[in-house]
Amino acid sequence: MLSLKNVSKSYDNKKNAVDSLNLEVKKGEIMGFIGPNGAGKTTAIKMITGILSPSEGEITINGVDIDKSPLRAKINFTYVPDHPAIFDAIKGIDYLNFIADMYDVAVEQRRERIERFTKAFQIDHALGQPINSFSHGMKQKLLVSGALIPDPKLFILDEPLVGLDPQSAKILKDVMKEHCNNGGTVFFSSHVLEVVENLCDRVAIINKGKLIACDTPENIKKNTNATLEQIFLEMTKDE
Repeated sequence: MLSLKNVSKSYDNKKNAVDSLNLEVKKGEIMGFIGPNGAGKTTAIKMITGILSPSEGEITINGVDIDKSPLRAKINFTYVPDHPAIFDAIKGIDYLNFIADMYDVAVEQRRERIERFTKAFQIDHALGQPINSFSHGMKQKLLVSGALIPDPKLFILDEPLVGLDPQSAKILKDVMKEHCNNGGTVFFSSHVLEVVENLCDRVAIINKGKLIACDTPENIKKNTNATLEQIFLEMTKDE
């Protein structure tokens, strides 16, 4: 579903922020993407989503090269960034309908999905209000609801639990599992390693721009009594 082959990104000819990254995310799996601050996670996600172009390498989504055919690739995924950057002068319902229009979601489907997700995240009562009246957490819930309306093949999230209350975080985790059970794929980054350990089918660890591990949480922890967090801290500590 998502393939990165020898992907690198440098800024102003400086050291690579992402260095020869090779990663395959399979259909139907939840892949966690973790690393310390400055490891290259957000740069990698921005290349995957087409916000940045790689300096080298190839990224394909559902077999489509994101750099060569961005529109064809982008129809296959939705993206929730780490900060709820959103045009907030419009009403919540107008934002959701705009997203549905962009992905050609039929009227009946969008109505059902808007109702289902906004009720689950408890923001249905606020959809008639301008987004600039929303709290940070409500904006995050609106972004997540909008990203789910197209029923994307690939659901990409960068630190999705930031700003969510425990109940909404639980709902989001359940939605991610359901999305994969229905044939979708989830790729997300998080600093909450307990969530990554319990939720993900596989985990990719990046440090200093390089992929240093990619396996199931069980295999990464194999032959140790350590948690994923303890192993992560040991693998990424400065020498």
